[in-house]
Amino acid sequence: MRALANYIMQGRLQAVLIAAFTTGSVLLAWVGAAAVALVTLRKGSSEGSQVLFWALLPALVLAVWGDTGPVTTLIGVTLAAMVLRNSSSWPLALVAATVSGLVTGFLLVTLGQGYLEEILNLFTAFIEQVNSQSAEQGQAPIGVPGTAVIAGLLGLSNAFAVAMCLLLARWWQSILYNPGGFRVEFHQLRMPPMLTIFLIVAGLLLSALGTDYRLWALIVIVPLGVAGLGLVHGLVALKGKSSNVLVIFYIALFLLHPLKIILIVAAVLDSWINFRARITSRKV
Repeated sequence: MRALANYIMQGRLQAVLIAAFTTGSVLLAWVGAAAVALVTLRKGSSEGSQVLFWALLPALVLAVWGDTGPVTTLIGVTLAAMVLRNSSSWPLALVAATVSGLVTGFLLVTLGQGYLEEILNLFTAFIEQVNSQSAEQGQAPIGVPGTAVIAGLLGLSNAFAVAMCLLLARWWQSILYNPGGFRVEFHQLRMPPMLTIFLIVAGLLLSALGTDYRLWALIVIVPLGVAGLGLVHGLVALKGKSSNVLVIFYIALFLLHPLKIILIVAAVLDSWINFRARITSRKV
């Protein structure tokens, strides 16, 4: 990863080659987005926008073929990187990722009904197959989601992808120019109380729109999820625990849905309590 980041930063041509090639490969589109974000973080919005332009060309081809993910991720992570570079605020950058997800969902609902219906047809065929098997086993059928649900799912995927690509780009920047800097930033990541309240209220308002918008509510919770991960990493470091603890944690997070809820609640509480500061003060 260090060698890749170093190659990206050798010049604009190298950055464009990596961003364009990986974006066009579909499975590695996240690398292209992180590459654009790295250039933006290090060299500013002007240079980042030029790399973005060339990376968007294969992404637009993919969009024509039915995959809009690379386009929305590239644009979203570039804007989030601009916010982080200009403000040095992770909370604001993560809110930018949330805005990217919400805008993606809104544009799909308003302008991409045909695209959503194509995806819905795929979901419907799959659900019908599952329901036919469930009926044989006497299980309750699964309902077919609406286009608003699909748009919310894609918006949530976008917000999460933007946040993860931005984290990767910042880590790359750290190992090249500021060793250990990303670790410090991530371990100290905590959402301000008023921003936490805003995100919770926004999530509740979206949920109140109906079941079709519950996934939309999760989009605004993405910053709290990332803050929760920062909290876990920070506490493990403060306690001097082995990295194996983090491996176990991520496996459990992947397998156990209640742990995701606990992580969000912990991030909300940390906004007011600041667990890491309390532990540090006790050690002094």
